[in-house]
Amino acid sequence: MTNGVHTETWAAREMKELFEKYIGMDWMDNISDQSKWNKVYAIPDQELWDTHLVLKERMIKFVQNNLCARMERNFQPIELIRECAGYLSRDVLTIGFARRFATYKRANLLLRDKERLSRLLNNPERPVQIIFAGKAHPADRPGQEIIKQIYDLSKEEEFRGKIVLVENYDINVSRHLLQGVDVWLNTPRRPMEASGTSGQKAAVSGGINCSILDGWWPEAYNGENGFAIGTEIEYDTEETQDREDGNSLFDLLEQIIVPIIIGG
Repeated sequence: MTNGVHTETWAAREMKELFEKYIGMDWMDNISDQSKWNKVYAIPDQELWDTHLVLKERMIKFVQNNLCARMERNFQPIELIRECAGYLSRDVLTIGFARRFATYKRANLLLRDKERLSRLLNNPERPVQIIFAGKAHPADRPGQEIIKQIYDLSKEEEFRGKIVLVENYDINVSRHLLQGVDVWLNTPRRPMEASGTSGQKAAVSGGINCSILDGWWPEAYNGENGFAIGTEIEYDTEETQDREDGNSLFDLLEQIIVPIIIGG
């Protein structure tokens, strides 16, 4: 049985207002009524997009404040602190990854090919930015090393301001990211994902899921409501699986997701 989420808790206030306007004031009382949810198609595209941009701007401001506070506490140069206030842009495709940093969740899957990642993020015509957040168990040294890997990469010149790591991951951080990013990334190593409820939380506020076909996603994915990474093939080794899934994710981003969302 796949876990679910409490819709009212995770839906942004602005999204709830859209639901009340186009689905009905009683939408929460009929949360499992498919006929009610069919009315979501009545929401005008522009109104939905404008609502998303409100949430995205709020999320970016939240992340900027988080980064600046960390820099100030660590006595970073004032120039860097001023610079971080300009990190992230509403007009750049934003990918979010926020969850427990267990190794099987592969938060560093995109980091396997640093050169390809740099080309993806630094494309002058179709730039991309990635926001990471999460915690590792105190006894999980490999998970902690993944966090360090992402943090170290975020400080390199070619990735500064394009890869950011939000500290003090909690429900508030999670809520801002889930409601504000354009694409929600989920990269567990099949078949280890029990559910992947963060993707459900993102969908509640209109986020687009890009996920391995594991957990809840094989039940929800229909080929038109998001993106699937890789296939459901069983691999001989984890290294082979990670390599193939990593290549599939890059192909998906470069050839499909970025051109569709940004255009060109």
